[in-house]
Amino acid sequence: MKKNVIYIFAAALLLNSCADLDQTSLSSIDRDNFYKSKEDIETAINGIYQEFTVDGFYGMFNNQSIYINDLQTDYVKAGAQTNSAHIRELSNFAVQPTNLFVGYAWEEHYTAINRANVVIDKVSDAAWLDEQTQKNYINEARFLRALMYFNLVRYFGGVPIVLHDGEGEGAPRNTIDEVFEQIVNDFTAAESLPATYSTRDSKASSSAASALLSKVYLEWAQTSTEKSKLNQRDYYQKAIDYAQKVIDSGKYRLLDKFIDNWSVDKKNGPEHIFSIEHDRSVNGNVTGHCTFATNWSNSEPVLLATSDRYYEQTDPKDQRRDGSWAKRIYNPNTSSDFVFDIPRFRKYIDSLNYANPSSSGNAAGQSTNTTVIRYAEVLLIKAEAENELNGPTAAAYDAINQVRRRAYWSPYLNIQNTPSDGSSLELSGLTKEEFRERLREERRLEFVLEGHRWFDLKRWHILVKYVKAHTPSNEEVSGTKTTKAENVSKKNYYLPLPQDQIILNPNLEQNWGYSGETGDGPYDSSFE
Repeated sequence: MKKNVIYIFAAALLLNSCADLDQTSLSSIDRDNFYKSKEDIETAINGIYQEFTVDGFYGMFNNQSIYINDLQTDYVKAGAQTNSAHIRELSNFAVQPTNLFVGYAWEEHYTAINRANVVIDKVSDAAWLDEQTQKNYINEARFLRALMYFNLVRYFGGVPIVLHDGEGEGAPRNTIDEVFEQIVNDFTAAESLPATYSTRDSKASSSAASALLSKVYLEWAQTSTEKSKLNQRDYYQKAIDYAQKVIDSGKYRLLDKFIDNWSVDKKNGPEHIFSIEHDRSVNGNVTGHCTFATNWSNSEPVLLATSDRYYEQTDPKDQRRDGSWAKRIYNPNTSSDFVFDIPRFRKYIDSLNYANPSSSGNAAGQSTNTTVIRYAEVLLIKAEAENELNGPTAAAYDAINQVRRRAYWSPYLNIQNTPSDGSSLELSGLTKEEFRERLREERRLEFVLEGHRWFDLKRWHILVKYVKAHTPSNEEVSGTKTTKAENVSKKNYYLPLPQDQIILNPNLEQNWGYSGETGDGPYDSSFE
């Protein structure tokens, strides 16, 4: 676990500070006596990775990305086991500036950024390092900093750009375009890193930088900022080019068995490009607990589907149905299947270890890695950008149909299935608008509970319309009800800035809608 878990000694040197952007600088011991060896630098870089899985329940990639990005959609709700007002706020589009997930998101991301800044500054001054090693350390830190800003700009919009330790106090918000420019600069630098590591997809690499650049440019093309409107076609083309670079590398492929992407014995597989490493005994993935805490019963866990509609409407021949949803699952205590009223989220049920007496089922999935980007998404990014730029070309069809072929592949019978309704497996003959809708549906089916859905609905400018139209009605919902459809509004295109940050830094301006504003605010008619 060395790659993700910082040593206790390093933790003492790299303490978290208060939530203010002006993070407490590293101590004089760090400045004067640390960064004297490669081991020191690697320990400091591990400290950046460590921030991805700190704070337990509220950790950035322990739970936070799922709670923010999937609860704020139509298909996930807070179940009856939820005793947190902060979770229910996210579930019901009633999030407040005092929400703990929002506060931790800001603090953890800026703590990681500050740690990256320290590494970049210190290693830049380390004349004793050979040039290539120095460059690799700096670019690894830049990769991680870019990932943090990419999350922040999608959560909050424009945020302060802080590039050196000790800066940030009183800093105003930069524009969305300025933040994207910084993200692109850092990921572009990181493309000079080693392409991959033999057994690690949780370490920054040039391939991961290229994959994330394809995603960054697709997102930027759809932000409707001044610069994105002027350069939209160029950004779509860059999204295609970076996706193609990953495809042409030949390093990745779709796994035949969809669910293997979350098997704890198949980590660092050929579909994984960049992931966050978890081990239940060190930095457990809390989502695994939240989706299966009630074990083999119909008591509602903390995270639950709003209804069984999503399972029932998925083609049984599509292996993503039983890879994403657990309508029935084997109970080792009774040696029989248990059938749930509302399916559980299958990706975070560790079927290899949940029968372990020491876990009692509650730790199921806590060793499951968090996937930041995998090869299936690169293919769908290429397909989407190609369609938006040129319509449904042969290249767009090829990319999306690779994902569909895997979805309908039977890894047990070793045969290629086709849709149950008799429609063609291979998409063809669609208009641009029809292809766009099919692409969006493929993303919905592919990325259940992977922390993408809120981001997708936002960038497509359909968040409010979609949630109102697709959230199951109270008549359809079993158990805990939601007020998603009644509450969602255009302010939910971004999170509020944490209230304590605005108190600490009066130069920060709260996002529109969270101070009582009404109407459409900065959102034109393209935002539905």
